[in-house]
Amino acid sequence: MEQKKRAAGLDPAIEARVDILLQRMTLAEKVGQLVQSSPFRPSDIAAFIEKKRQADAAGEPLLSGPEPRPDLEDCIRSGQIGSLLNVMDLELLNRCQRIAVEESRLGIPLIIGNDVIHGFRTIFPIPLAEACTWDPALLEQAAQAAAEEASAHGVDWIFAPMVDIARDPRWGRIAESAGEDPFLGSALAQARVRGFQSPNLESGRQIMACPKHYVGYGASEAGRDYNPVDISERTLREVHLPPFKAAFDAGAGSVMSSFNEIGGVPATINSFTLRSILRDEWQWGGVVLSDFDAVRELVVHGVAADLKDAARRSILAGLDMDMMSDAFAQHLQQLVEAGAVPVERLDQAVRRVVGLKLSLGLFERPYSDVSLAERITLRDDFRALALSVAQQSMVLLKNEGDTLPLRAGAQRVALIGPLADNQRELLGAWAINGQPEDVETVRSGIARYLQGDMSASYALGCPIKEHDSSDIPAAVAAAQQADLVVLVLGESADMSGEAHSRTQLDLPGCQQQLVDAIAATGKPIVAVLMTGRPLVIPRLAAQVDALLVAWHGGICAGRAVADLLFGTVNPSGKLTASWPRSEGQIPIYYAHKNTGRPAEGAGTSQFFEPFRSTYLDAPNAPLFSFGYGLSYTTFAYSDLAVETPAVAPDGMLIVSATVRNSGTRTGSEVVQLYIRDLVSSVTQPVKLLRGFEKITLEAGQSQTVRFEVPAQQLGCWDIDMHYTVEPGAFKLWVGPDSTSGLEGDFVVR
Repeated sequence: MEQKKRAAGLDPAIEARVDILLQRMTLAEKVGQLVQSSPFRPSDIAAFIEKKRQADAAGEPLLSGPEPRPDLEDCIRSGQIGSLLNVMDLELLNRCQRIAVEESRLGIPLIIGNDVIHGFRTIFPIPLAEACTWDPALLEQAAQAAAEEASAHGVDWIFAPMVDIARDPRWGRIAESAGEDPFLGSALAQARVRGFQSPNLESGRQIMACPKHYVGYGASEAGRDYNPVDISERTLREVHLPPFKAAFDAGAGSVMSSFNEIGGVPATINSFTLRSILRDEWQWGGVVLSDFDAVRELVVHGVAADLKDAARRSILAGLDMDMMSDAFAQHLQQLVEAGAVPVERLDQAVRRVVGLKLSLGLFERPYSDVSLAERITLRDDFRALALSVAQQSMVLLKNEGDTLPLRAGAQRVALIGPLADNQRELLGAWAINGQPEDVETVRSGIARYLQGDMSASYALGCPIKEHDSSDIPAAVAAAQQADLVVLVLGESADMSGEAHSRTQLDLPGCQQQLVDAIAATGKPIVAVLMTGRPLVIPRLAAQVDALLVAWHGGICAGRAVADLLFGTVNPSGKLTASWPRSEGQIPIYYAHKNTGRPAEGAGTSQFFEPFRSTYLDAPNAPLFSFGYGLSYTTFAYSDLAVETPAVAPDGMLIVSATVRNSGTRTGSEVVQLYIRDLVSSVTQPVKLLRGFEKITLEAGQSQTVRFEVPAQQLGCWDIDMHYTVEPGAFKLWVGPDSTSGLEGDFVVR
């Protein structure tokens, strides 16, 4: 309840304090509160990034950062800056905060924003991997750990979670998403918001989450970052808006608008999404922040004549704070003075920003304790949590002949591949504060298990991206001397993430050539994939005996891989994004529409041949489906009971089924509930996830899993774009993934 009050700005005490400050503010000071800026010049940041890249490649620490820009202190002192972006130096941060609080006229503290995407210094698996745990409570803990470290380092505002729905693995930012499903994405968005905004951080400070990117960014055409989006309002409401609404319901008091346009209107000036939906329909009172330089980009989009016009259009549409474009800083005061922007609109934005600062307690606790930051960073319990998340995020996709887990004893293992002994790449995209030296590699993880006559040789095999096959012969020789080969393959960290889209999703460089050479030896092969996205790997999947997707798994990825390979931990991860057979299938997702000529079932005959929605050269189905993942044990489903076969529009669908561990090991299973509306006023997907529960069972143990689904979750946006729970027949499935399960029926009356 307190989080919701804070997000909506309903606390009367805060409102009263904001009123007092607004009355005292000059026009210039009001504008300053809406400016987010970097303490460094862009050229100095670019030079620092290059130095850091070189230092990381050399395995050396970078001892100093860029110098602050010369005008920084004067700008803060005169109230021209309301927020700073990605300040890593605590001494600099405290110095800037002290100027704002003690030397500016009104003493309004700065709010410090930072990209904490999957951990601060303790780097967890990338968000797409985290989602594969299907465990909101676990991800809430991970988000809280990130908030602990970030808040101790002076961060007040975390630009996460990214809640964009991503159905195109060519898009590099799928790595930051929860995958393709809005129901699961909504649940995980809420968990992460609760974790980031935990009220009991050891620093005594508070964090505000900032869900992003509002909205539709994940539907960029051709999977190319920043590309246009052209989707219907129905798709917007059914697929892309729900995770944002869920995040706001969990208490998120800010949101970041996206780069993309929808139907010709860039998000930064989209009054339909920024005002009609956010303010009028949802009655949400939080802060809308632009993405990096997005206001300036309106000129490049061709919808603003210049930066002044961009500032005018964006604030009138509903943007509250400008990140890094200087449009508000340079032009907003003049626009208000000229009457082009009403002062009431300016005050509205300032009220939200200052109210956010007050709600976070920044006026009472503006400074950070350097010694506390040292104590909290990379704590043992954080590392243990990162290990647990990594273990549960990894997905076993193939295990022929029970190749895994590896048997102890006199076994010779050849560990081969460009990611087998690599630290830096396991951090993944958007690990700004991560350090390669913190990472445990697969090689070091496997070394923990070597005992007796068991041995593990190592060979690089080939680079990740370069087409250099000179090391392949040595890798083949190592394989020939081994009983089993573990191939660790995949992408580098910089092959996914922002602005890192790909058209070819197979193994980069000459890694497939390496696989072909190892497969020719006839040795059993276990493939471990380190990646930031689903890959197109039908050839690899056919060549290997076992296939484990380990993602870019963070600082404990290597140890987690070893734990799963040797069976100390039983795999439990399930995919949250479909893996295509080829790029030609993209976009691919389980909740597709049936069409009038579906691939299976009733089709249409023309010219005495079936004409259906199929490919000539491949199946429609993905290589690996949403919700899929294997275990070292097996699970049997039985006794489906639809306890409410007739559901009232204001009632509850209640479904139960029994799940039994029919194997020989303790294991965890994600039990999934899907529904389908058979007749509707508008077409519906063939399946929609409407429930999931992760359970752990000992061998032979059974558990009845019961789902209670409010009838409101069974509705749709009807032909007139009203959300309605329509009467009619439904089908449901309870099972282990989106392609199988026990079937039942019910009706909504």
